[in-house]
Amino acid sequence: MIEHVAEPGWVDVERYLTDVVVHPEPAHQRAVTSALEAGMPAIEVAPNAGKLLRMLVQMSGARRVLEIGTLAGFSSMWMAQGLPDDGRIVTCEYLRKHADVARANLDAAGVGHKVDIRVGAALDTLPTLAGQEAFDFVFIDADKENDANYLDWAVRLGRPGTVIVMDNVIWDGAILEPGRDETNAPGIVKALEMMGQDPRLDATAIQTVGSKGWDGFAIARVR
Repeated sequence: MIEHVAEPGWVDVERYLTDVVVHPEPAHQRAVTSALEAGMPAIEVAPNAGKLLRMLVQMSGARRVLEIGTLAGFSSMWMAQGLPDDGRIVTCEYLRKHADVARANLDAAGVGHKVDIRVGAALDTLPTLAGQEAFDFVFIDADKENDANYLDWAVRLGRPGTVIVMDNVIWDGAILEPGRDETNAPGIVKALEMMGQDPRLDATAIQTVGSKGWDGFAIARVR
């Protein structure tokens, strides 16, 4: 397994940007605190990434968002804030305990009415969404082994123009040496290769550094 190490300077810059540019709200901090209190891993997106998700939702004009991987609802909250009041997020969370914490956080932030949390394995949940109105925006941040499967479902449940964001695609450079993390890295590589080869997608990827270490995200558009 990869140990994600953050350099002190990366963290200092992230904090500066968070304070000077991002301006997270108390509800965002409560979501992070509640996750720690519930014994969840501290793997939610950083505040600057959360706000990026909110802005991407706004800029894409999304009204229906699909999220795979809820945790304590931190990223769900940011995206819900970017939706119009009648917008909707369907977010898939494997564990009931996490879903309950997320529900409390989202309701406290005043965006709970926009968020539908589906509990269970996402590969069981996603097929139940077929045949419904297409999603305009998809955020994938769950178990990396299934990244390519989630990506395929994102395309199938989307439409031409749907925006797909996948988190954790650099994984401390393990995409170049998948043997360093045989659980996660091969799944990430498979998804990146799919983004580059699947004729249904046009994509790019950006590497980042910060409190989550050396990582990055990919962004794709359904053709």
